[in-house]
Amino acid sequence: MAYTATDVKNLRERTGAGMMDCKKALDETGGDMEAAVDLLRAKGLAAVAKKSSRTAAEGLVGVAVSGTKGVAVEVNSETDFVAKNEQFQDLVRRAAATALDTDGSVEAIAAATISGGDKSVADTLTDA
Repeated sequence: MAYTATDVKNLRERTGAGMMDCKKALDETGGDMEAAVDLLRAKGLAAVAKKSSRTAAEGLVGVAVSGTKGVAVEVNSETDFVAKNEQFQDLVRRAAATALDTDGSVEAIAAATISGGDKSVADTLTDA
């Protein structure tokens, strides 16, 4: 059974897993949504969904500008301690740089490989 980008998005929303993890799960299950959810749970990736309900009131806004084009990216965290962390600040800078280099929607930016990394923006933020 084939699947669409909407199926990947829906699976990601249901489980909180990264976009590429959802795509791989749908590949492995032949597009079967319920089997993909079960597979992600078995791999422990659905635990991210529990964290998504927490309030993330702290964070940073990253800005990137080039010529006449500019972007602002907001990345939230649960504590100000995390937001003050140098690694988190670098993550926000790289996310803004990626957004500047990626034309398109939020989904396109989330799927793009993060600047200076080998994973998508969505997966990098999920793993952070």
